[in-house]
Amino acid sequence: MIQLRDYQESIACKAVDIIKQRGWCYLAMEVRTGKTLTSLSIADRLDKVDHVLFITKKKAISSITEDSEKLCPSYSLFIINYESLHKLPNVKWDCIIVDEAHSLGAYPKPSGRAKAVKQLIQKNDPYTILMSGTPTPESYSQMYHQVYGIPGNPFRRHGKFYEFARDYVKVKQRKINGNWHNNYDEGLESILVDCKPYMISFSQKDAGFKVDTQENVLYVDMSEQTYKLCKQLKADKVIEGREEVVLADTEVKLMQKLHQMFSGTVKFESGKSMVFDYTKAEFIHDNFSDKKIGIFYKFKEELNALKKVYGDGLTTELDEFNNSNKSIALQIVSGREGISLRKAVAIVYYNIDFSATSYWQSRDRMTTKDRLKNDVYWVFARDGIEKDIYNVVLKKKNYTVNHFRNNG
Repeated sequence: MIQLRDYQESIACKAVDIIKQRGWCYLAMEVRTGKTLTSLSIADRLDKVDHVLFITKKKAISSITEDSEKLCPSYSLFIINYESLHKLPNVKWDCIIVDEAHSLGAYPKPSGRAKAVKQLIQKNDPYTILMSGTPTPESYSQMYHQVYGIPGNPFRRHGKFYEFARDYVKVKQRKINGNWHNNYDEGLESILVDCKPYMISFSQKDAGFKVDTQENVLYVDMSEQTYKLCKQLKADKVIEGREEVVLADTEVKLMQKLHQMFSGTVKFESGKSMVFDYTKAEFIHDNFSDKKIGIFYKFKEELNALKKVYGDGLTTELDEFNNSNKSIALQIVSGREGISLRKAVAIVYYNIDFSATSYWQSRDRMTTKDRLKNDVYWVFARDGIEKDIYNVVLKKKNYTVNHFRNNG
């Protein structure tokens, strides 16, 4: 049976006290500090807990199972991904653990995921443990729908987000396509103040992590065809082939198409897609083929390019990665949370996401308490769009069409 670290033991004891008083708590523990093991231990210390439901992302299930087997809790644990909640067995859940809770934070309307978790909590009246390394990565307003399904949440007098916004958000108006719309991004700090009694915050620094993350930007010259096509799309807003069409008739679509094309892939108006330039995949293979690495890609055709170049030397499954010499390829959004790439020598990015959350979370996948250095490599097309995106997300901001417009 595994023993918790001293700080995990302290957090578990504090969380149990909060839950006994308030019915739930929020573990705001940074990545790699062991919030999964801590949450499983908390559930084991609560009274009359026989059935625990752990909701997470699909790729994280295997590592959570490993942690549970090490802990050997007294309760029965059922782990499920968000997309499969409709398949749950008919069981009365005494405790529900919600992993990566910030993914419930869409606003002003709740996401389907947030509604599903709310229904589960209302049906079972369980102890509830929310967890995230980044509870409000883009706006304090993201907190409302994470907690609105919990009976004892601090915003319970506000039945809907719009009511909540009147007290907790500095609402502004923005003009979109000629029409004015309310913008709710500027949530007030009072949101976190009112959540503080329910939250336990813990950083990597608090845990004694001393990892030095070294970022390296590598530029590659894409094929002449890639630059020619991107130039044509910028000028004409359309590329017509014999069978397919690439259309960029708005700034948003132009930004998205160039994001794909500078890395050598494209999605057509028909919905079909293709790889037309393997330069980046070949560059990664040529420079890192002797190393066990984690590769993050953005678009599905980028994975196809990697598979063609790497052949059997690449996997998309974490278990196979951990138990072989193969490198692993993960889509940025699905792979940025809940998994550990501690066995990777380095992380290499085929492309970059517009999201600051994706940047900060995915680059930290190798971090452990005992690791002193992380090597992260970004592979950018020379004169492409990726550098501009990188400079924005570094500042913890999302890359938007306004940035794209200003970059020309």
